[in-house]
Amino acid sequence: MSTRSNPFEELERLFDRMSRQFDDATRTWEEESPFGRWSSAMESMAIDLVEADDEFVVTADLPGFERDEVEIEVTDHTLRIEAEHEEATEEREADYLRQERRHESARRSIRLPDEVDKEAVKARMKNGVLTVTLPRLEVEEARQIDIE
Repeated sequence: MSTRSNPFEELERLFDRMSRQFDDATRTWEEESPFGRWSSAMESMAIDLVEADDEFVVTADLPGFERDEVEIEVTDHTLRIEAEHEEATEEREADYLRQERRHESARRSIRLPDEVDKEAVKARMKNGVLTVTLPRLEVEEARQIDIE
């Protein structure tokens, strides 16, 4: 007896793979100078997305950012992380002889594979690493419908 996989699961895996590839290839135009520069989304914020039995855990590297500089927003299927430095006036006014440290903002949207309980999401940040725990939304059992 052969078992046949669900074609919708295969299609969903295909869309997930395409979404990941699109995220990897997406580039944004930064407006720092008249000519700006290209940077990939991966440059701005590296993330890991782990799926557990009843939750998703997203870990994002945000070196140099403080808790109050990071905003997190979650919808049913998307997690958005945005980090922006509060510019210090003395840094802006300094006459740099050499400036290699970047003082840029970072943004990332992650499409989640399933709906999450928005009210139960938790986040913590330690040493420039943000960890967001997103409990899955409990799906009610299927209900038999009587036909009248």
